[in-house]
Amino acid sequence: MEKILTTRAGHIALNAELKNLKSVERPAIIQAVAEAREHGDLSENAEYHSAREKHSFIEGRIKELEGILSLSEVIDPKTLSGGIKFGATVTIVDEDTDEEKTYQIVGQYEADIERGLLNIQSPIARALIAKEEGDSVTVRTPGGEKSYEILKVEFI
Repeated sequence: MEKILTTRAGHIALNAELKNLKSVERPAIIQAVAEAREHGDLSENAEYHSAREKHSFIEGRIKELEGILSLSEVIDPKTLSGGIKFGATVTIVDEDTDEEKTYQIVGQYEADIERGLLNIQSPIARALIAKEEGDSVTVRTPGGEKSYEILKVEFI
């Protein structure tokens, strides 16, 4: 199977979510299912069906996280240098609007664009890979082509 790249912070966050699901969420939903079952007729018991659905979701997410973590390879950006690659923190400027943005290129399971964590498989990240400070890149977006200049590349 193919390795799943993650940063140390992403790996810690996935482990924390798994631990929370196993030690907090799972026991709570098992208790909720048991309580709903005590209310009688299960065929018309909305609480029971809702609790069972949530329980199923939690179990599925636990299996998903265990699979991701078993295949994950933690990359420490501090040990890297050179052109843009996984783990790099990149500051870019939109050449049309002069709007600056800073992103860290991370794995798909830790990506969160609102926190500046850019999925390595995204169009912007793919365009940035192997480029260096001062380079310009053109990215195809649903809204048309956008051009960015790379202002800074850091491995922090």
